[in-house]
Amino acid sequence: MSVQTTRDQIIEAADLLFYRQGYEHTSFADIAGAVQISRGNFYYHFKSKDEILDAVIALRLANTQRMLELWEAEGQHPADRIRSFINILIANRTKIMRYGCPVGTLCTELAKLDHVAQTEGNRIFTLFRDWLSRQFALLGLEPEADALAMHILARSQGVATLANAFHDEVFLRKEADQMGDWLEACIQKASAPQS
Repeated sequence: MSVQTTRDQIIEAADLLFYRQGYEHTSFADIAGAVQISRGNFYYHFKSKDEILDAVIALRLANTQRMLELWEAEGQHPADRIRSFINILIANRTKIMRYGCPVGTLCTELAKLDHVAQTEGNRIFTLFRDWLSRQFALLGLEPEADALAMHILARSQGVATLANAFHDEVFLRKEADQMGDWLEACIQKASAPQS
């Protein structure tokens, strides 16, 4: 097994464990056990849990960027792309109901810990915010694009939090449908003649 492959396995295992257990409650031993390597081999790749956290955040940033690029390529219209964002609640509903939103839970935990990596973790939300803002601007809602992006981002986080708290898939689906209705109203507003 190459050094790069082992490192990647450590990062992927840590990413999953940080999501399921939280950063603070995940130990080196948990991660080493998940990858089935010795602690010595583990320390060869990472000297501290903070180094692993930095690598996990970098992985999540890269994965988020790829996902947004995919939505950009697949969505013919900005509204289709925004729907992809809404539909991620449905696609990930089982994980969300069990563990919450991976971005929201990590950012919240880092904020509670007043962790130095909090700003870097928040960049994942910034990626979503900037991308959604650009989509709303392309819809013709440029003056309020950032406010609309923040609204749908906040609503999706609220839905994920409550779906996790109540383990309620019906609620999650209903809220995703209502977000879709809200998007349709935004589209109509953008296409309405200006007086």
